[in-house]
This record gives sequence, structure tokens and C-alpha cells, in this order.
Amino acid sequence: MNPLRSLCVLACLLAVAMGNPQTGNRSGRRSNSLDNVEQPSNWVSPREIENLPSLKQVTLNKLQEMSLEEGATLLDNLYHLSQFNRVFKPDYTPEPSQIKGYIVGERGQKIEFNLNTLVETVKRQQNFGDDEVTIFIQGLPESNAQVQKATRKLVNAYQQRYNLQPYPTTDSSSEEQRQRSSSEEQPQQQQSRKQNDDQEDKKSGDLIVIKLGNAIEDFEQFATLNIERVGEIIGNRLVELTNTVNVPQEIIHVIGSGPAAHVAGVAGRQFTRQTGHKLRRITALDPSKIYGKPEERLTGLARGDADFVDAIHTSAYGMGTSLRLANVDFYPNGPSTGVPGADNVVEASMRATRYFAESVRPGNERNFPAVAASSYQEYKQNKGYGKRAYMGIATDYDLEGDYMLQVNSKSPFGRSTPAQTQRGYHQVHQPWRQTNSNGQQSSSRRQ
Repeated sequence: MNPLRSLCVLACLLAVAMGNPQTGNRSGRRSNSLDNVEQPSNWVSPREIENLPSLKQVTLNKLQEMSLEEGATLLDNLYHLSQFNRVFKPDYTPEPSQIKGYIVGERGQKIEFNLNTLVETVKRQQNFGDDEVTIFIQGLPESNAQVQKATRKLVNAYQQRYNLQPYPTTDSSSEEQRQRSSSEEQPQQQQSRKQNDDQEDKKSGDLIVIKLGNAIEDFEQFATLNIERVGEIIGNRLVELTNTVNVPQEIIHVIGSGPAAHVAGVAGRQFTRQTGHKLRRITALDPSKIYGKPEERLTGLARGDADFVDAIHTSAYGMGTSLRLANVDFYPNGPSTGVPGADNVVEASMRATRYFAESVRPGNERNFPAVAASSYQEYKQNKGYGKRAYMGIATDYDLEGDYMLQVNSKSPFGRSTPAQTQRGYHQVHQPWRQTNSNGQQSSSRRQ
């Protein structure tokens, strides 16, 4: 791609802003609408533009060195400037051979592949797709410690859920070893052990990890990632899985973090275009803002990209977006720059992955009770409405709207308590969970 000459672009924007008599301070957070994008000085002052670093200087490690508010302000300014005259062009498309990944085998081993060899690698795995298939698309590079930790937590959670023996980890810190006996790692130890004993030598699912984030080296590539093209490439691989490996779309669950959440949405649409069918579920973990958008075309994650789409927003005004994108959008502690215990925007964004990982572990499925609410203040005042819901793996497919909940600042993050009694009752669809004679809920897979 043609390198984006950041300093020149920002100098031009400075000239435009200084020439605009309406320059002024921002009065608050705005929606991510493209209305009036021709006047970026309505959002960013000339001094702010002057102080912006070049894109090459913006890294995850730099963002981690900033406070939560400092990092959010920087990303907010870059985003709004990016919308002026579409200065960020979505022209970065890593080659499929550059996008690495792995399948977690029955013994917990990593079976590695490049994206262009994914289907051939899957073909060599016995009994692949007999139950459910989870595909996690990582959106940020594992060179960052927070990203690496969150990914490891999610993979280990699915290993436990699918009865796959964990692969060795390079993290040997004493703190992590102590965490192994925490509520997050072993929520209900006896129950989980019994489940594992009952499922000995029996798989219940397959896990694929696509490390898209490792092909993103800096913020310039992050901001100019061609979401449409990468999503179409992955979507075509999913079509091959169904056509040549006989993996039915009803069992495929795609999870994407950050920009990969939007890639997952495009992959779902591409799958539908090619097959006429929808994937079972797409989960977005702190979906990012889209800096480089194609002209005259909507892009990114949206309701309808799968039978059910859910999103968890943990850095809505930081690395993520506050826009409602899914059938149901969860906002832990309300839309904000971050969540309790997160010191910077990177850690806040990765909390969405940590929360979902916690819910994946057997016994933790209902750790995150939530209720529908139109504002966090409404939620805290016990004025939410609708049926109680659970954020994470156990989210009901009949949910719609915005849901809010409170989380802990440290692991275990879920409060594991029933939601407060709400004053109203509103239900969009008939529940897909049926209550049995013992008063417990049993679920059937939505087709």
C-alpha cells in the first residue's frame, strides 16, 4: 500500500482548522455519525491537532503508558480527524499467507496453519465438526502482554469446556500459578471435575484461532485495515469448511476482538452471499471504531450478519465504539472509556475477552447477569426493564437491545448474583430456553 504521510496530512488539517472561524472546544462525546465531517475543527482544536503524534508513533505499548483518559482522548481525536475527507483509506490487506493461526488439538497441542491452508489443515483432523466449532479472530498483536494474556485465558477456557488438554504456557509467574485456583480458573471445582470425568475421551467442540492481529504492526495498519477484503477472505474459507469438510453453519460460532469483530461481521455476510445461509452466531468483543471506511459503502459488524449477533463494549469511548452494532449490546458499567480495574484503553478493551473467557468456563456461564436499560443511571436506579439476561457464552438468542451490568475490578469479574428485580417486563421474542419440571432451564440449539 502507499504509506500514509501522517505529518503532511495533519499539517493540511491544521491549515483547514485554523482557517475555520468556528473552531472551539468540544462540549462532550458525540455519536460516530459522519454528519458534518467536513468541519473537523468543530471537534478538535488547532492545538490538539498540533500535538497529535504521527501514526507510526502510536503503538499499544504507548497507549498503555497513558492514563485511560489520555489514551481515549488521543484515539478520539484521531478518529474524528480520520473522517475528514476520508484521509484514512482502507488499503491495507495482509496476504492470507501472512495471517497465521492454529487449531487446538485433542491433546491441547497447537496445529498451526496459514489462512490459505486452513481448510487443508482441518481436513486432516479426525472428527472435526462433530459438535460445535468456535473460531476466534484475534484483532490485536500478541506482542502486547495484555492481548497475549486475554487470548490465553480464552483459549484455556475453551480447552476446559471442550475437554481439550491444555498446551504448555510460557507464563510461569507465581501470580499466574496462584490464579489457577481462583474462582475464574476453577469456579466450581467439584462440579467441573465431575463434568470432565463424565466427558473423558469425548470432545464437545473444536477451537480455531486466527491471529489476524499479529499481521497488524502499527496504528497506520490498524487504521487502514481493509475490513471488507479480509472479511471476504475469511468468509470464503468458512464456505470451504461447509462445502468440503461438511461443517454445517448451524454449529459455527465466530468471535472477533477489536477490528476483528468487524472482520467477523463481513465474513458472516460473505458466507451468506455465497451459500444463502447464515452462521449460527457472531460475538464481538469490544468492537473498534472504523477509521478507514470505503466510499459509499457500509462496512463492519451489523445485526443480521449471523442468526444471532452479540457485542460486549468495555472501552466504548476508548479503543472501542459506543454504537449499537448487534442484536444485543452489553455495556459493563455503562458506556465509558473503560471498566473497573483497567488503567488504560488497551487493558479496558481486552477486558471484553477476559469477561467472555470467564463465562466460557464450565460453571461460570451465568456469572454476568444483566438487564435492559437505556442509560447506566437508569440501571443503577433500578429502572431497567425486561427479562434478566446473561452476558457471555450463555446469552439467550432472543435478546434485543442495550443491556447493562456491574462487574468486579479483579478476577473473578462476574458478580454471579441475580439481577435486581426490575419494575417492568418487556420481552421482544419468545424465550428459546424452556423451563423443565424442576424449575431449571434447558436449552435447545437454535437452527
